[in-house]
Amino acid sequence: MPALLRQLSGLGGCTHPIRLDGHRTEYDVNTRTGEIGSVLHHLDSTALPAGHLLVRCNNRRTTRCPACAEVYRRDTFHLITSGLRGGKGVPERVATHPRVFATFTAPGFGPVHNRPTGPAGSVRPCRCGTRHDQDDPALGTALDPDTYDYDAATLWNAHAGMLWRRFSTYLRREVAKRAGLTQRTFREYARVSFAKVAEYQKRGAVHFHAVIRIDGSEGGDTPPPAWATAELLTDAIRAAATAVRVDGPVIDGRSHVFTFGRQLDVRTIRSADFDRGQELTERAVAAYIAKYATKGTETATGALDRPLKFAAELAQLDISDHARHLIRTAWALGARKDLEHLRLRAWAHMLGFRGHFSTKRRRYSTTLGALRDARAEWRRAQAVAANETDLGTTLVLAHCVYAGTGLTDAEAWLTESLEPALGTEGEPTWTSTAVTS
Repeated sequence: MPALLRQLSGLGGCTHPIRLDGHRTEYDVNTRTGEIGSVLHHLDSTALPAGHLLVRCNNRRTTRCPACAEVYRRDTFHLITSGLRGGKGVPERVATHPRVFATFTAPGFGPVHNRPTGPAGSVRPCRCGTRHDQDDPALGTALDPDTYDYDAATLWNAHAGMLWRRFSTYLRREVAKRAGLTQRTFREYARVSFAKVAEYQKRGAVHFHAVIRIDGSEGGDTPPPAWATAELLTDAIRAAATAVRVDGPVIDGRSHVFTFGRQLDVRTIRSADFDRGQELTERAVAAYIAKYATKGTETATGALDRPLKFAAELAQLDISDHARHLIRTAWALGARKDLEHLRLRAWAHMLGFRGHFSTKRRRYSTTLGALRDARAEWRRAQAVAANETDLGTTLVLAHCVYAGTGLTDAEAWLTESLEPALGTEGEPTWTSTAVTS
C-alpha cells in the first residue's frame, strides 16, 4: 500500500491519468570513450504498484481534471506575468514598455436576456421585464429563438481565430502609420507582441482578452522607441479593430462578413480603472487572463467538454435550449461541402470555435513548454539529492504503449486523501495582496 500511495502522489492529484505499459532502462555512459556501461536503473510497468506507468493527463479544462487544469492556470499566470514585469528568462525592462489590456467582443446576433446595471450599480430590468439574478440560467439566451441569427453566431466562432490573426497584421500597420514608418522599416525600430486568451460569453460567442506590448527591434531585450507610448498603441488598436474584417461563406444566398463587435475595451496597464477603481497591475491582469485559460464552453453550455459523435447525443445533454440550438446549427452547417474546411461537426461542442484558447507571440515571454521543462528538471534534481548521487551522463532507452485512461475505484479513493508530491502541482499564483476579478 505505501508504494501505491507514493505512485499516486506523484500524479499531483490528476484524476484521469494515462496508463502505459512498457519499460525504461537507464545506462551509465563513459563520456570519454562513449561506451555504454552498466544499468543504473530499470523500470517495468508490470512491477509498479498500479500495474501500469501512470502519467498525468495534462488536460487544461477544469471540468475534465481540476488538478491538471490548476497547473495549466498557474503556468499561464507566470507566462503572462513574465511578459509584463520580467522573470523566467525575460528581462525586467519589459515593465517599462507600453502595455495595454484589451478585450475584443463579438457583434450582436439578436437580443438576449441580460442584467443591465445603472450608474450606481443597481440592477435594471431586462428587456423581458425581469430583473435577472446573476446566476439566472436564462442570462445569455435568446429573447426570441426564432429570430436569433444562429448561423451567423456559429460562423463567427468558426472565423474568430482568423479574424484575430488578421487583426494582428492590421495592428502592426496602424502602429507603423502613427510612427510615420513604412511596414518594412517598422521592424527596424519596434515589434508588437501579445498574449491572449479566448473566453465564451454566456450567449455562446467567443471574445478575446489580450495583453499587447510594444518592444524594441529585437523584442523585449531592447527598449522601444521614444514615440512608442500606451496612447499611440491604444489608438492603433482601436483603428485596427474597427477596420479588420474577414469574408465568410455565402449561405442560402446570404453572404457573411465577420468583424469585431462595437464594445472594445482598451486599458493601460497600471491605470486605476480595472475593477471599481482598483489599479490595473501586472498581477491583476495575469490572474484575470489565467482564470479563463482553463475554461471551455462550460460558461455557455455547462459541462460539454468533448466532441459529439452523433447529433442524437444532444437529447441527453444537460444544457440550455440556446446552447443546444447553437450546437445543432454547427452540426447542420458541418454537413455542407462548401464548409467542410471549417470542420464544424468536429468542433460543434465548442460552438464552432476551433482556435487555441491561449496564444502568444514568440517574443512576448517564456513558453509553457519551458515552464514544464523547468519543473521536470527541478524534480530530477530533487530525486538526485534524495539519493545523494550524481548520475552524470546517462543513456535512456524506453518503450511504452497506451493501456487506458483513468483510475480504478480504489486508486481514485486513495488519490482523494493524498497531498500532491512536492513539485507536481505547479507554482502558486496568489499572495495576500493579489487582485483578481
